[in-house]
Amino acid sequence: MQIAIAAHSSPVDARVEAMARDFLKELHSQCPTSTLLLGGYWGFMKSIVDEALRLGFRVAIVLPIERYDVELPSGVVRIDSGCEFRCRSVIMVRSSDVLVSLGGGAGTIIEVLLAYAMGKPAYVLTGTNLSSDNLPKAFPEYVDDRRVVRIRYFDDPVKLAQEICRERVTGVKAM
Repeated sequence: MQIAIAAHSSPVDARVEAMARDFLKELHSQCPTSTLLLGGYWGFMKSIVDEALRLGFRVAIVLPIERYDVELPSGVVRIDSGCEFRCRSVIMVRSSDVLVSLGGGAGTIIEVLLAYAMGKPAYVLTGTNLSSDNLPKAFPEYVDDRRVVRIRYFDDPVKLAQEICRERVTGVKAM
């Protein structure tokens, strides 16, 4: 399973970092062969990548053209997207079987909406005190009347990981 992880491009507080670690630890115990895709190696994304590598996940990073200068750790698959930040997100989400938001701002929210529009299962961790916590207020289950795919919200990172692995999401709805 290829899991795109949407996360803030800036650092987050220690509590949110701990939530991400709990998610990754449980994900690894349930789905150890998953490949994680992220859109960069800075801010919260960097913390997630470092922990994922420590746990032994395969990690691929889809870089926007503006950040080709970023040095990635050994073992990470580097994908130079050839396009700007939002375009990079399209490539990352399209390449995944499922998208997980661990908390972020506009970019994270855009990636959740992209997953919905592409028919990809989308899971959102809430309780982060980041802008993505507003998604369930705006879109309790679906983004629009097409009801393409239900967005799932979790305030417990362990239950979030368990649900993703329980469903063993691998199919992609053609859109």
